[in-house]
Amino acid sequence: MTTQTKATAGTEIRRGDTRGFADHGWLRSFHSFSFADYHHPERMGFGALRVINEDRVAAGQGFGTHGHENMEILSYVLDGELAHRDSLGTGAVIRPGELQRMSAGTGVRHSEFNSSQTDPVHFLQIWILPDRRGHAPGYEQKAFPVEGRRGKLQLLASPDGAEGSVTIHQDARLWTTIPDEEVVYTVPAGRKAWVQVVRGAISVDGERLEAGDAAVVSDAGALHLGGKGEALIFDLA
Repeated sequence: MTTQTKATAGTEIRRGDTRGFADHGWLRSFHSFSFADYHHPERMGFGALRVINEDRVAAGQGFGTHGHENMEILSYVLDGELAHRDSLGTGAVIRPGELQRMSAGTGVRHSEFNSSQTDPVHFLQIWILPDRRGHAPGYEQKAFPVEGRRGKLQLLASPDGAEGSVTIHQDARLWTTIPDEEVVYTVPAGRKAWVQVVRGAISVDGERLEAGDAAVVSDAGALHLGGKGEALIFDLA
């Protein structure tokens, strides 16, 4: 098993094979942070970021109706299609390159199913703690064409909906990038970042990371990313 390493001062590399893992047959899930039966006292979250689950759901299977409260829940589909229904009256299908935001707020019930009878769906489920309890529940879904992140940064989620991103109730920003030659992301003073590789391979300040790996950045400054893979960048207070 690969162990954790340091890329540079202020940056810790967490390899994907050190994540929690659950295999339920119909669902295979990797957990970056403590979740369900996986408990790691040093991995309870990172700032307001509470959950990154990399899920693969078998054809025709899914999560039955269940409830959430006081959480900003983002779903980012990598392959396949994810069908969503909720107590707000929303019915939607999330496809690759689309981001769904569900603000659970005072309470919402929903279900998520693989809408294909032949192919699995591969997606990330992300939970971010809200800035306060008791927000009204809400739903938003947007498509982000791949051209917007190839060789540059694309904003997916933010507190003010900037650049066409979905709006979340937290001082956090979620970016995506396919760096190609190089993309530089500057972590502002007083903030920190989590870089999650979601497909392929990229480099972070010269350190090679593959899908499932993460770079945990505790110091402000410039991050140099390269490679043909895709990464999510969480900018957190």
